[in-house]
Amino acid sequence: MPQFLINSADVKDHQINICDKDNYNHIAKSLRIRKGESLLLIDENQIQYETIVSEINACCITTEIKKKYKSKRKLDFKLYLAQVPLKTDGQQIIVEKATELGIEGIFPILSDNCALKKEVIEKKIPKWQRIMFEAFKQCERAYVPKCYELSTFKNILNMKEEYKIIAFCERFSTLTLHKYCMQNPINKEDKIIVIIGPEGGFSKQEFNMLKENSIPMLTLGNLILKAETAVITAIGNIIY
Repeated sequence: MPQFLINSADVKDHQINICDKDNYNHIAKSLRIRKGESLLLIDENQIQYETIVSEINACCITTEIKKKYKSKRKLDFKLYLAQVPLKTDGQQIIVEKATELGIEGIFPILSDNCALKKEVIEKKIPKWQRIMFEAFKQCERAYVPKCYELSTFKNILNMKEEYKIIAFCERFSTLTLHKYCMQNPINKEDKIIVIIGPEGGFSKQEFNMLKENSIPMLTLGNLILKAETAVITAIGNIIY
């Protein structure tokens, strides 16, 4: 059962009224939830509510709160993905799984070897945000991550004063993530950006930019992974 995002203003005493159209249609019409059934809700303050449906009318659902608590379904540190979007449906998998794994947000970046044009990526960003929202509901995350506006390789590297930035470069690195983390432990206050390049790899100019900015270039092992596999593996290993 997915959770549903509500506004804390809708919480009155021990009841929550769900009257917005999207939530109402999903709960009452798509899932066909009935009186007496359980419903999991969460508000913008990351307070989760375990409720029971007490009434459903033509436009509103009323629930009784049985338990409420601060959601713990989030990472101990802030992890961001800066990734060159794929031309295939694999991009939707990346967006969905990265959300499930707990990232704060995704920075789509335009690179020299990007398979998509700038205007195509910009049109897809609202769709990727919707996918992130649906994944947030399904995996009961504490909050909805953000799909940011299209950025550039240079702009991401300019964020190095505020974020720890690492890049995965399968063919040109021998430093493993494990060795890097042994030397650079991840702390709860850290904000980390993981850069994953395009299917064709980084250009020579981009490699030079990584070196000039002293960005650690890591490998996930001897195997050459598809871009979507690399993203899921990299995020999963960092969290571990």
